[in-house]
Amino acid sequence: MPRQEKIKFTITQDGMVKEEIQGVYGDACESLTKRVEDALGHVHFTQETADRYVNNTVQEQQNVTL
Repeated sequence: MPRQEKIKFTITQDGMVKEEIQGVYGDACESLTKRVEDALGHVHFTQETADRYVNNTVQEQQNVTL
């Protein structure tokens, strides 16, 4: 089953927008959210999670029969 990517927005009463990303690893998060953040305006604070440092490379397994 493919992983599920989620973006959760919370808008506070004073108009601040909190954005939480789940299921996205490495620097893919930045490219995923760039357009939204550009449209919203100035980003006041960014907090990276441990997922930012996960290397999400695809490992390929090859079976060879001789």
